[in-house]
Amino acid sequence: MELALVFLVLGLLLFLVFLLAALGIRIVSPYEKGVIERLGRYLRTAQPGLQFIVPFIDTMRKVDMREQVVDVQPQEVITKDNVVVTVDAIVYYEATDPVKLTYNVADFYNAATKLAQTNLRNVVGETELDEALTSREMINAKLRSVLDDATDKWGVRVVRVEIKRIDPPADVTAAMHRQMKAERDKRAQILDAEGTRAARILEAEGEAEAVRLVADAERYKLEVEATGQGNAITTVFGAIRNANADERVIAIQYLEALKVVANGTASKVFIPYEATAILGALGSVQELFASSPKTNPRSEPGSPTP
Repeated sequence: MELALVFLVLGLLLFLVFLLAALGIRIVSPYEKGVIERLGRYLRTAQPGLQFIVPFIDTMRKVDMREQVVDVQPQEVITKDNVVVTVDAIVYYEATDPVKLTYNVADFYNAATKLAQTNLRNVVGETELDEALTSREMINAKLRSVLDDATDKWGVRVVRVEIKRIDPPADVTAAMHRQMKAERDKRAQILDAEGTRAARILEAEGEAEAVRLVADAERYKLEVEATGQGNAITTVFGAIRNANADERVIAIQYLEALKVVANGTASKVFIPYEATAILGALGSVQELFASSPKTNPRSEPGSPTP
């Protein structure tokens, strides 16, 4: 009886030991860190892996160190040029110090959402509508810098901020569409005008090039003809000079030229002044023919001349 009681007590003691050991074992995941407190005071930070604590004395709070997302609800913001727009944003953050994140802020998600909404109104409110629509990267960078400075004491680093959408009022959107359409129409008209001008310029350049080519062809023709005539005159002059022609031969050639001129339709023929010297040689031609012996076709050879 006493032996059974001893085994029962030993079994209870072993059970209590195993129970205490099981209550003191904690497993920290690779993406987590543990904040261990002893009797309500910070003791140490537990790293990922198997951790042991004193049951009923120590407590552990696990902090997720992965990147988290805070979805900022859409809100109305007044821009610098007094236009009410609806802005929706997303904030990405990650914990850097689990101790600060545990003790310095009670509800980080709610605090980060309110902080992002407030700073989003401030940043967008300092810009005009056109700048807000076209400079989202600038707004993202400025908002991230502001939130990162504000959340540093919470042991959190703001990784990036993304503006999901910026929606102007319906009337402003319609006016922007009309402006965009007018701008595109203007560009189309400018392109058409530039195309027409370019076509006319090319056409004028083509006509000028054609006129230039025709003029060059005419000039080349005249040069070739003049060169041919010059060569012909040079050849004739050389032939005459080589033949040692006297003035009577030149006079005969001049008479031939005058005969060709007289065959024209003109009623008057103008003889150059220089022709008088050549015409003077006609007397020599006449004397040449006069000095030649005259024969009578009716006379017989040997008969006396009357």
